[in-house]
Amino acid sequence: MKNLLLKALLFSFLIFPFCSNGQVKATLEPIDIFDMEYVSDPQISPNGGKVIYVRNFKDIMTDKNLSNLWIINADGSQNRPLTTGNHNDIAPHWSHDGEKIIFKSNKENDKMKLYVMWMDNNEVAALTNTPETPGGVSWSWDDEQIAFNMFVPYDHESIIKLPAKPEGATWNTPPKYIDDLNYRSDGAGYLRSGNDQLFVLSIDGGTPRQLTHDAYDYGAPIWSKDNEKLFFSANLHEDHELEPNNTEIYSLKLSDEQIEALTDRKGPDANPVLSPKGGQIAYTGYDDTYQGYTVTKMYVMDTDGSSSKVITNDLDRDIQNLQWEKNGKGIYFQYDERGDTKIGHVALTGKIRTITDSLGGLSLGRPYTAASYSVSENDTFAFSLGGTEHPADLAVWDDGEVKRLTALNEDLFSFKKSGNVKEITWNSSYDNQEIQGWIVTPPNFDPNKKYPFILEIHGGPFASYGSVFSAEIQLYAAAGYVVLYCNPRGSTSYGQEFGNLIHHDYPNHDYDDLMSGVDKVMEKGYIDQENLFVTGGSGGGVLTAWIVGKTDRFKAAVVAKPVINWYSFVLYADNPAFFYKYWFGDKPWENPEAYLKRSPLSYVGNVTTPTMLISGEEDYRTPTAEAEQFYAALKIQKVETALVRIPGASHSIAARPSNLVAKVASVLAWFNKYRDNQ
Repeated sequence: MKNLLLKALLFSFLIFPFCSNGQVKATLEPIDIFDMEYVSDPQISPNGGKVIYVRNFKDIMTDKNLSNLWIINADGSQNRPLTTGNHNDIAPHWSHDGEKIIFKSNKENDKMKLYVMWMDNNEVAALTNTPETPGGVSWSWDDEQIAFNMFVPYDHESIIKLPAKPEGATWNTPPKYIDDLNYRSDGAGYLRSGNDQLFVLSIDGGTPRQLTHDAYDYGAPIWSKDNEKLFFSANLHEDHELEPNNTEIYSLKLSDEQIEALTDRKGPDANPVLSPKGGQIAYTGYDDTYQGYTVTKMYVMDTDGSSSKVITNDLDRDIQNLQWEKNGKGIYFQYDERGDTKIGHVALTGKIRTITDSLGGLSLGRPYTAASYSVSENDTFAFSLGGTEHPADLAVWDDGEVKRLTALNEDLFSFKKSGNVKEITWNSSYDNQEIQGWIVTPPNFDPNKKYPFILEIHGGPFASYGSVFSAEIQLYAAAGYVVLYCNPRGSTSYGQEFGNLIHHDYPNHDYDDLMSGVDKVMEKGYIDQENLFVTGGSGGGVLTAWIVGKTDRFKAAVVAKPVINWYSFVLYADNPAFFYKYWFGDKPWENPEAYLKRSPLSYVGNVTTPTMLISGEEDYRTPTAEAEQFYAALKIQKVETALVRIPGASHSIAARPSNLVAKVASVLAWFNKYRDNQ
């Protein structure tokens, strides 16, 4: 964080110290990304008196995203670090008695271990020294044990038998023999053979006891009230590779390691949470009909799997982050509503109410809705506070009153002006659907002047933007552009019907939603209609490539990490059984016309717009080959184009701070190349 990174700050001022008039530049620059911090994973103590949170910062010298744990009283006093250093401390969890926490850290040799800290004296001890990193961790109800899942590798026997090489000979590494459907994953690369297994461990340390040993992946476990069972979600069906969404809730008896399925319907049953008295489990799921988008609902059942019922039928929004009310009469949850993240409460009778809103701020690069919260036994909430003016800070809700506890970026934004963000709505030219968006104007905006314009499109496509801070958007505004970002059809947080308007029909009429939004902003009168630009990443990259094949109204375009050819994508991406089944219905060879019709590559002959492609070289979600196909096609068509490859980057290009800087710099360089009257 800032007070611990004086060298980084000095370095940033050396790079961009002053404007020509001798003053520090008053608007944001890409280098400022290294100075931005945000709060995540706030964990309030059981009695509601203190909050531990993860304070995320960046190191300009090593190009790393780092984090420490901080603690603060719920009234905002005594904000201080629990851990320090240039490493990652994450995932804090209070014991039930509030006397200890467990957390993960890579402070020793960059190896992520599980630690326990005693809160009376802040003494710390490592609980694990395993070759792999523990996953989701939970306390037993007597606070004497923890349970977690963790990857366990195994030798994958190859049928290829090579002769023994002569003594002293230097041969190539033996060939890798692959026979799994899912053999690579974005962000992880080519997968090692192995699975996530379940473990328990005494809080006194020692050797973790492995409970499962088969070729399935087990989700993060929770404890039964008597500490004799674990509950978890997993897909233990024989066809789990071909039906990736068909998970169930299971129980495992610690005495004999016997596993029992508690749910049995077709669909994803996940995220079990035990009621305070231990007799019921709340969980999320839905009946799977292979739609592109299905709203996730909340269910409650007895711990033996009986009496299951859905209790959020009256809310047409995705449910996540379940936390029981202390009296056991209801459950708190998190949901997105028209780009705003909220905490809700549902009684076991099904009555729903909203506790508070304005959560968010966890997606520093683009304005995605992402947030977290926790609740104490006396119903005090700690949550990540969003807003268009700042990345996530910490806030608490107590008896109807919200109090902001931190302002991590006040030093930066005290002299750096940001663009103003204003919500806007319009009706699509296709079918009059109402579309929500946000206009961002440059600092010192003058409505009597004309400004260049950027349409920025979100990915997913089943995701949503919101009223939250975005470094990318703000940097475009700081460079003098008016920016529109929005939620066209298919976006989440507007209900299942709106999300499924693109079911087996993407991209298509979301194009009309976007163009109608551009027209709406044009009516404001302050846009230079000769300087319109468009960009988007992932699903937004698909739509950007689609747009330049449909219209020449944009001066230039930047297509980031796109799908260009659905046929190749489905067979080359990191989850082939999911993408064809949910996004098309037919296998590529069964209906190639549908794949071709929805591929931007089909319309490359129409493109005249200068178009840059950006892709991470280790992207296994929308592999670089997708961008390369469009680049080659544009070259053949003699359209001005460029290909930017980000070394070492996965689909999450901005996973390293310098990559986020590089992405923004690339977009602005391309647009500025074609922008008039600079």
